[in-house]
Amino acid sequence: MKIMTAFALKRALLPALALCAAVAAPALAQVQKLDRVVAVVDDDVVMASELQQRLGTIAAQIQAQNVQAPPIDILRRQVLEQLIIERLQLQMASRAGVTISDAELDQAIARVMQNTGASPEQFRQRLAADGLSMRSFRQQIRNELLIRRVEQGSVNRRIQISDQDIDNFLRSKEGEFWKSPQFELGHILIPVNSSAPADEVTKAREKAQQLAQQARDGADFRRLAIANSAGQNALSGGDLGWRKTVELPTLFADALQGRGVGDVTEPFRSDAGFHLLKIHAQRGASEQVVEQTKVRHILVKTSAIRDDDAAYNLLIDLRKQLEGGASFDELARENSEDIGTMLAGGDLGWSMPGQFVPEFTQAMNNTPVGETSMPFKSQFGWHILRVDGRRNQDMTEQYIRNQAANLLRNRRYEEELQNWRREIRDQAFVEIKLPDLQDDNSADSARQ
Repeated sequence: MKIMTAFALKRALLPALALCAAVAAPALAQVQKLDRVVAVVDDDVVMASELQQRLGTIAAQIQAQNVQAPPIDILRRQVLEQLIIERLQLQMASRAGVTISDAELDQAIARVMQNTGASPEQFRQRLAADGLSMRSFRQQIRNELLIRRVEQGSVNRRIQISDQDIDNFLRSKEGEFWKSPQFELGHILIPVNSSAPADEVTKAREKAQQLAQQARDGADFRRLAIANSAGQNALSGGDLGWRKTVELPTLFADALQGRGVGDVTEPFRSDAGFHLLKIHAQRGASEQVVEQTKVRHILVKTSAIRDDDAAYNLLIDLRKQLEGGASFDELARENSEDIGTMLAGGDLGWSMPGQFVPEFTQAMNNTPVGETSMPFKSQFGWHILRVDGRRNQDMTEQYIRNQAANLLRNRRYEEELQNWRREIRDQAFVEIKLPDLQDDNSADSARQ
């Protein structure tokens, strides 16, 4: 049994990428005696053995999916182009100093092994059946992660989402539909003709009000609907299913404004009679309230002349001064080594969840309002902090805008990724050594 198709590997490691790459060839140290260069790519080469192995893998995948394969010459050209782009990306990673730590690599491989359901020994055996050693497999995964990191860094810098872009999207019909919350609704209709006399209207309204109160007091809304509703969904407990507010009649959408899960609306009238709605569940654009903390800090860094003990003792002394009534602002301006906040008295403003590194967040959360923490260490150095206040802030609008920005960015990502790949290919020196694959664009040295 094969250890993993390239499509499965991509799915396990890089879900945002198109499932288009096959397992890379073994290291060049394993090249056979009669191997030869099929393409020169800037300072690197693609070997015939790599092309052949990747071609065989892709062909096997196509066959396994019961898809008609393109002619072999077209497939060979596509696979070679894939290898060329990968070479360029890895060279970019090397020049930029991009690295993948052993811990990150181990986590990625562990995810692959978990997805296969194989034990470590079974995993090695399957690798061997594919002609791969664990060492070469680790290098392949490292290359995949390097390529992913280079792509994300390069492409995300090309995508700029402006406030105007977000506004235009949110005002569009698509945006209105996208941000509209989705409710699972129950419905009761108490019928009364639009031309009915006043006493019948009053009687219908009073019945609707009584049912609404019974539902709020704990009565089963679905049973009330079955027994009393004249709506077309009455026999199914009045269930309307999941509906976005933009899909509902305006009367219904207006009645749901400001209501949450479990709420029952006041009776409202249409030409058909009086309606009640109950929100059984909600998903989508709901209220986003977050706890914010107003905090200031003093940072002391270690150096050749100040070790951890000296930094800790300095902050202990500063903390004692604060307890004695010294001004945090003044001590921060005189002692803090955080250039961004020292002149503002160490003020970090109102924080958002996840804004700070874990050590800082933990110390902040454990410090009561108005008090100063004990010294603690983060990757930036040693800190003390003071919590000036806490509040619950409604971030619903900002949350929606952030989500919209992410949606627009993700839409542009794939297009920009293809543009970027084409640009780095056009700017590179690429010379294809296979006569049947050479064309006007294959020998790029003329552009250098």
